[in-house]
Amino acid sequence: MKKKRINLTALLLFLALAPMAQAQMKGFAFGIKGGVNLSRLTMGDVFTTRYDDNGNPYLGFDGKEVKDNLKQSFDTRTGGVGGIYVRFGKTLFVQPELLVSTKGGSFDIIRNDNDNPTTQKVNIKYSNIDVPLLIGLKGGPFRVLAGPVTSFRIGDNQKLSEALREYSSNFNDALAEATFGYQVGVGLDIGNFSLDVRNEGSFTNLASFQVNGAPVNGGTTVRQKINSWQVTLGIKLL
Repeated sequence: MKKKRINLTALLLFLALAPMAQAQMKGFAFGIKGGVNLSRLTMGDVFTTRYDDNGNPYLGFDGKEVKDNLKQSFDTRTGGVGGIYVRFGKTLFVQPELLVSTKGGSFDIIRNDNDNPTTQKVNIKYSNIDVPLLIGLKGGPFRVLAGPVTSFRIGDNQKLSEALREYSSNFNDALAEATFGYQVGVGLDIGNFSLDVRNEGSFTNLASFQVNGAPVNGGTTVRQKINSWQVTLGIKLL
């Protein structure tokens, strides 16, 4: 009776482990990963006269128009990233991922009112659900991979919302629900651990808004995109 129990236990263990072993032979992997984003906002520099909702310029005390310079900054913001990944294939592989990611950047609003310039820095930090779909090539412990990434925004800080609301003629369009970009990078696998370094860029705008809500002499569209470096450490579970 005891021998039968041992044999039954061994059989159940074999049935449980066999699919995992077969998956490993076929190049399947599943794991978790986490790390940091180092990102910067790109938007260019825009010089504009401020207008009210009726299309009239804001005037200073001496009759001069209030003018602003929206200037992009080279400052970077550090955020976190974490989630799961699945890999199909050995030498040539496909790797979809599901990540929660925090990114950001900053830009300056330089206001010139009565020839008295003042600078306000707007810091941006927001959270996404990122879904990369990567294709890679593996040789030994090294990997190269690239592919598109779709991002769904799940949170914004108030400074971003306030800044866009002040300058945008259509605030709802400025905060799009999804953006599309790309990731390209390299990786290193050591045992069940993996290290990835990637660059991420945007195909679509993080935000696009029209300055001068009702301009007299035409408005300017400001398009904000994000560029970031991502470093992650992964652990293969299957």
